[in-house]
Amino acid sequence: MTQKSTLITYWTGASLLSLWFGASGFFELTRNPIVWEITQQLGYPSHFIYILGVFKLTGIGVLLVPNRLLRLKEWVFAGIFFDILFAFFSKIAVLGFPATIDAIIAFTIVSVTYTMFRKLYPATFAVAAPETRLADI
Repeated sequence: MTQKSTLITYWTGASLLSLWFGASGFFELTRNPIVWEITQQLGYPSHFIYILGVFKLTGIGVLLVPNRLLRLKEWVFAGIFFDILFAFFSKIAVLGFPATIDAIIAFTIVSVTYTMFRKLYPATFAVAAPETRLADI
């Protein structure tokens, strides 16, 4: 895969995630009846829905900043992953497997997008200075 196709795949996935989770966060903060009804049916309290909405919109803002906040983007990907994971298992427990299709699609998109993110920004690890290594203590 070329650098250009990796970049296009990443930004396509980031855009789709931003639309999906941005809309979800907006609907949670504006008390959209459909979103609130489903979320409360899954057993989540009202205050949690507001917090989820704020974190989703904040995370999307971080995700859309190009070439910056890379460590924070890792946390955003983790947050999106856990949101999808919890939604998946909550829906299986309460609504049944057919209700999990959106979570499966979202998981696929976030997996591909994160893989492209890692290709664009490979993790680098530095060796600690000799005076701070645990083996020297």
